Amino acid sequence: MAPNAERFLSVSCINVGVGPGGTTNLLARIAIVDYRGATVFDKYVAPTTTVTDYRTTTTGITQAHLNSPDAWTFPMIQTYVSNFFRNKILVGHSLWNDLAVLGLPHPAVDTRDVALYQPFRNTLQHSNPHQIIGLQTLAWQLMARRCQEGQIHPVENARAALDLYRSVADRWEDSVARGNWPCALPPSTFSRCYL
Repeated sequence: MAPNAERFLSVSCINVGVGPGGTTNLLARIAIVDYRGATVFDKYVAPTTTVTDYRTTTTGITQAHLNSPDAWTFPMIQTYVSNFFRNKILVGHSLWNDLAVLGLPHPAVDTRDVALYQPFRNTLQHSNPHQIIGLQTLAWQLMARRCQEGQIHPVENARAALDLYRSVADRWEDSVARGNWPCALPPSTFSRCYL
């Protein structure tokens, strides 16, 4: 069964650190691409609290990005993205992290998380249900495609996850249509992210 391309969006969020040691994630940038990989949304997010670690080495994000007049406030992002996600199927890698940092739940049946897709996990022989295969590994091992070299870029991540999904979309959607969910469960601590 071919998927309806208009219903699909791929999302990736990049976080900075807040709190002691910068270990708590705070949304800093979000990118959304459509089924063809075209960027439909890409915004920096003004911090709602003091950032203690910009994680610039891996994110490329600096204080100037988040304090820019072009950065949206978190409530603006949340409202816009919530409306944008309505009745859409979200594709991504470890979507629970994106949904958690956005503070937005989404229907589990309307997610396609390449980190949890069991055939990918089986192909790479990861039988440990608690081990998540990184996007970089999935892209390289399954598509011979490099991503996340140097700094992490959310548009690139969203496109890589989307390309992984599209490589098996017919099989994935056939499984879903037959009532045979083809994915492992996300970590139980993130159950609030799914409706």
